[in-house]
Amino acid sequence: MSDSDSHINRRSYLKLAGSAAAAASLAGCTGGGGDEETTTTESGGEETETEESTTTTESGGETMGDFEVTITQGQMPSGLDPQDHRETPTDIVVLHAYEGLLTRDATGAVQTALATNYERAEGNSVEFELREGVTFHNGDELTAEDAAYSINRVVDPEVSFASPQSDQLAGVAGAEASGDGVVTVNNSSLNPIVFSEFATYLDVMQQSWVEERSKAEVGQQMNGTGPFQLESYTEDEEVVLTRYEDYWQEPAEVSTLTFRAAAEASTRVNQLLAGETDVVVNVPPQEVQRVNNNDSTRVAAAPSTRIIYNAMRYDVEPFDSVEFRQAMNYAIDLESIVQNILGGFGATTNQPTLPEFVGHDDSVEDYPYDPEEAEALVEASGYAGAEIELNTPVGRYLKDLEIAQAVAGYIDELPNVSATVRERDFGSLVDELLAGSIEARPHWFLIGWGEATFDGGLVMAALLASDGTLTTWQDEQFDSYLEDAGNQTGEEREATLQEANAYAHEQAPWIFLNQQYSVYGVNDAIEWEARSDERIDAYAMSQK
Repeated sequence: MSDSDSHINRRSYLKLAGSAAAAASLAGCTGGGGDEETTTTESGGEETETEESTTTTESGGETMGDFEVTITQGQMPSGLDPQDHRETPTDIVVLHAYEGLLTRDATGAVQTALATNYERAEGNSVEFELREGVTFHNGDELTAEDAAYSINRVVDPEVSFASPQSDQLAGVAGAEASGDGVVTVNNSSLNPIVFSEFATYLDVMQQSWVEERSKAEVGQQMNGTGPFQLESYTEDEEVVLTRYEDYWQEPAEVSTLTFRAAAEASTRVNQLLAGETDVVVNVPPQEVQRVNNNDSTRVAAAPSTRIIYNAMRYDVEPFDSVEFRQAMNYAIDLESIVQNILGGFGATTNQPTLPEFVGHDDSVEDYPYDPEEAEALVEASGYAGAEIELNTPVGRYLKDLEIAQAVAGYIDELPNVSATVRERDFGSLVDELLAGSIEARPHWFLIGWGEATFDGGLVMAALLASDGTLTTWQDEQFDSYLEDAGNQTGEEREATLQEANAYAHEQAPWIFLNQQYSVYGVNDAIEWEARSDERIDAYAMSQK
């Protein structure tokens, strides 16, 4: 499929506030990951050159011209090590300099990247054949040893450090260079979603470059194979990337790519309208019409793969009671939150897995708004009079603070529970969540999780399994569902994941909130479309 085939026409996106139904019509892709994913052949990229974006040299050859783009997110990256983070704002920056063995196009379909071929091999192993002639930004050629080292750096803490991304390659035991540009990945079991994992995760780094630097230096410098290379990095202020002219595909049309951050949505929108930035994230519903009515800007939106939820720690009072956790779900009017706070830019949820994902159980229904049932369940839990505090980031997700305030407000209206909101810096909250144990995490918090593999098993393994990266719950029955699914494929695996979703709905480890819509403000001089996986890909940008 060509780049032009994979793009969705901009005119299909939302043009006025309240038109969220247009975005809802964008079909989700369930993605790959089964045994049927065996081999693929290399496909070339398309040249995209326009009169405005090229200049002619004296020798008659063409070089790409200047095309500067600034992207403003809610937060700056936590660092530049592609394997030492779990935040989308960081990932969006590093993906421009680093690449994986496989990738996905705008529709979610698996595509080749640094590997030109992939297939299952003997036992539980799989093999990737590397693309030839790929260079890192320092000029050194990519090798199979580099790719194997990168995999081992994530899954084996003894190689470099304990990467917070180890669960993203769940089932991968390690990798080795097999000669002739082949990387063999060994799995601990069948690992039915291994290719889906590699299409979404694992950025390849140069082994010698990493080993010659301290952990701090790796987090402040960059040396990838991607279309952009690091020009400068001012921590917490700005990242500037420039076009990598020796990129293995056609060089990017964007010449300079700058990342900045502004926590307040209104600040980002004002910067966009003033021409100070070109793409801004999380445009709030009340600002959509102002962006669209401006002569030089537009809104681009798409349902994302991100679920927003309130985690409740099962091991502390009052959240150790399933009746109390269920009560919290009955206490809120989720439909009202989606319509009145998100302006329709969202969808209600009732289980850990979104409808577009493998394993979603369509038979599960939303918790209805029933404050009387909530009050009765609180009494049954034995925790009448409980006082609880909701920790929430501000500016990371679309209307995150307002959602948290609404949730706490509904619960506080119950006569037997008091609820308040504590505003948190996103970085410090994430540090607590990644501290390594349930005990280090807040008792009750709002967070979002995007899963670009479209696989419900990975969502539940990371967020709800007893050893999950961000888990706040431990339940033997739930763990057994995930263990069974890890050794199944196809319809059998999907049925097991559906059981796990239904069980999680009943046990209510979360207050189930909303599927987030990605709503961007964009300079109308830029050709670019929003993706459901939240990837802001400047390589796909061109001048109109």
